[in-house]
Order: sequence, then structure tokens, then C-alpha cells
Amino acid sequence: MQAVDENELCFPTLFNSSCRKTNHPPSISMLIYFTLSSISVLTIIPNVLLVIAIIHFRKLHSPTNFLLLSLAVSDFLVGFLISFQIMLMDGCWYLGDIMCAMYLFLDYVITSVSGGTMVLISVDRYVAVCNPLYYPSKVTAGKSKMCILLCWASAVVFHSLLLKNNLQNPGRYKSCYGECVVVVEYIGEILDLFFSFIGPITVIIVLYSRVFVVAVSQARSMRSRVAAVTLHGSVRVKAKKSEMKAAMILGVVVVVFFLCTCPYYCVALMAQDTGVSTSSVAFLLFYFNSTLNPLIYALFYPWFRKSVKIILTLQILKPGSCDTNLM
Repeated sequence: MQAVDENELCFPTLFNSSCRKTNHPPSISMLIYFTLSSISVLTIIPNVLLVIAIIHFRKLHSPTNFLLLSLAVSDFLVGFLISFQIMLMDGCWYLGDIMCAMYLFLDYVITSVSGGTMVLISVDRYVAVCNPLYYPSKVTAGKSKMCILLCWASAVVFHSLLLKNNLQNPGRYKSCYGECVVVVEYIGEILDLFFSFIGPITVIIVLYSRVFVVAVSQARSMRSRVAAVTLHGSVRVKAKKSEMKAAMILGVVVVVFFLCTCPYYCVALMAQDTGVSTSSVAFLLFYFNSTLNPLIYALFYPWFRKSVKIILTLQILKPGSCDTNLM
């Protein structure tokens, strides 16, 4: 029987029941640490700035921006969870069974909330572009907040039931000390896959397909009438352009979400060993989606760039700064 060096164990004092560490070459360890740390920082800071901006500035209190706020909160939590992945580089969990269960539970919840928020964004744009006359009455800030609350609550309740055994008896499925794992029944995995990915993606594709068709139709209509509009008509044309521009920007967010999450779920759906490198790339891409979202806002939304400048220069502390016009 081959002897095991104590340095290879997560808990050397528990020689007979400790898990073994995952040994990486120093260069690989540094690369993993640098990559995960960079993604974590680049995810947390911009999303915190976005959360502060939407909460502080009253001009940003719109139904669409409240949805972006929900997405930013979930993205911030993703950046926070990445720090735990850094700790797991050697394959050992040192924070105990309760923290392990809560960490994985939060991971499940955030994943579902991100998908649910994307669905709400798609519905918001669908109503704004396809039914613009009814948008102000159908989509209000209060209704937006209620939908966001229901999205978070349903994700928490669903995964509390899904992970009930793991939450009631943390660590019951671990095979050795230093392992952080949860076990979900096969039917539960299928439900989670549908709840967090297949269902949201299906709804998003259907709604945005309709939005794209209507946007193209409206663009052609506006081009044909642009030379003969009255002042009132020009205002209406500008409003339509603004709604379509918002739809296109949020469409980019949805497409990025799809491209980043699809490989991860495809690996999970195939339920087979696809190799360490492929799984690792899909895993990193899944988390990297939360880093890209605020960068998309910074690229396309002038109000986000202005708000960040005000926050970083501490002008946000001035009296009346919450009423600053960022548009």
C-alpha cells in the first residue's frame, strides 16, 4: 500500500478520513489564482457601482433599470462566490459543512435568478416595442419590483426544496473531510436544468424573435415617413427609436448570457465526462458572464459612465446629487 504524505492531505490530523489535495504545478496554480482573482474583482466593483447608481439617482428609477439592478445584485454575488472557488484551488474545503451547504445553495439560487431576470428583461422589451402605447400602464416601477421579488423568492423556495436534504444535514454526502458536495436526485437535476436554463432560454428566444421582427418593421416604417413628419410625429419617432435602441442593447446582454451559459449547461446536459479542460473553460465562461454585463452597460449607456464618474469623484456626497440628470 502506497504511503500518503501529510502534505497531500487537506487535514493531516485526520489521516484516515481526510481528502487528498489536488496538486497543480506552481505555474498552473498561479494562472488559476490570477484568473479567478481578476474575474472576481472585475465582477464585484462594476456591479457595485451599478447598484449604487440605480439606487441613488432618482432619474434612473425606471422599471427597466430596476431589472438591471436585480441582475447587478446577482452578478455581484457571483463575483463574491468566485472568491470561494479561489479557496478551492487545492480541492479542499476548510470552512465546514454548514458553510459548504450555504455556498452551494446560494450558487444554485443566483443561477436561477439570473435566468429569471433575463426573462423579465425580455418581457419588458417585448411590451415596450410590440405594445408601446400600453407600456406606461402595463409596466410600472411597482410591478417591476414585485416581479423581481417574486423571481428571487421563487428561486429561494424552489432550491430550498431541491436541496432540502443537503441543508437539513450538511455534509451527509461527503466521502471525506475537506470535500464540499451536494447530491440532487435525477428528477431534481432535470427540474433545475429546466427552471434555470431551458425554460428561460426558450421564453427569451420566443420574445426576442418577436421583438426583432417588430423592430425591423418599425425601422422600415420610420424610414419611409421620416421626410414628412410633423413636430409631434418626430417626437414619437424619437421615442420609438429610443425603445428600439434599448431593446437592442438589452438584446446584447441576453445574447451574451446565452453564449456564456450555454456551454456550461450543455456539458451538464450531456451528463458525461468531457475532459477537465473543456469543463473548466465552460465553468469560467459561465462566471465571466457576470463580468461582461456591466462592461456592456458602460459601452452603451452614457448614464452609467456619468454615474460612475460622479461616484468615484465623491460628488455623490453633495446635497441634491440624487436629483442629478444623467440622461
